[in-house]
Amino acid sequence: MTNKSRIMRDIVDNVEKVLVGKREAIELVVIGLMCSGHILIEDVPGVGKTSLASALSRSINASFRRIQFTPDIMPSDITGFSMYNPKTNEFEFQRGSVFSNFVLADEINRTPPKTQASLLEVMEERQVSIDGVTYPLPRLFMVLATQNPIEYIGTYPLPEAQLDRFIMRISIGYPDNNSEQDMISRFEMHNPLASLQPVSTIDDILEVQDEIKKVHVDSSIKKYVVDLAGSTRNNNNILLGASPRASLNLITASKAHAYYLDRSFVTPDDVQRMLPYVWSHRMILTQDSKMKGNKAESVLGTIIRLTRAPVIEK
Repeated sequence: MTNKSRIMRDIVDNVEKVLVGKREAIELVVIGLMCSGHILIEDVPGVGKTSLASALSRSINASFRRIQFTPDIMPSDITGFSMYNPKTNEFEFQRGSVFSNFVLADEINRTPPKTQASLLEVMEERQVSIDGVTYPLPRLFMVLATQNPIEYIGTYPLPEAQLDRFIMRISIGYPDNNSEQDMISRFEMHNPLASLQPVSTIDDILEVQDEIKKVHVDSSIKKYVVDLAGSTRNNNNILLGASPRASLNLITASKAHAYYLDRSFVTPDDVQRMLPYVWSHRMILTQDSKMKGNKAESVLGTIIRLTRAPVIEK
């Protein structure tokens, strides 16, 4: 294993000291980070979404801001605003909460669409434009947004344009019995998060992000991804299939997954492993399919089974 790929595992191991028994979810978030992507965490309260985001930032010794999305929050609270300074007779820019390495957008579906949309430019362009002036965000910048899939009263579902900005949607889920007992023991006397030490730096992460871009993707893998995308666009259960951006994101996530496993090339297994997390939140099922109880993940699973995968020679 290379020293750079070891960094990813060190971060996963470190975060797992806080989020006990949820290694798979941690791995997905770290892979998303190495893709320079953003993550949507859809789960019920109390399973560790905030702890995951905070532990990740501490593991890298990076800045972290949490934004509690409520109906009264304004776009300027997120991006910033210009304020007149009577002493200098000039308007001065007051930076919003997005000017951080990691931003936790907590319960993002509880704020109106106008405020949700204020994140669009930030997540895609990694910059903020106020009064005709553009302010760049840190090169290492990641949004982890959370939403409760159970409660719908007083919420504003994220539009497709907003969902498409997330490279992955994941769920943490409840821990198993042994993991929950272990968690209780660890948190009984003190919070492990308070004493969590960094295991890497921002520069390390930026180097890994650059390394992942060099992971080889065979032409047959590219064709495989295109075939999978085409299958979603011609499926009777799917109203809106995978976009070209979804195909690009799947390739990127597959490269990061291969790198995490200390490989310099992508295999069909990487694509199949990452596809449900990268594409499920981008799919819109037909009403008939929904009434039959189908989920995007199950439909995508069928597409994977029916689409012929290439054979890659090492």
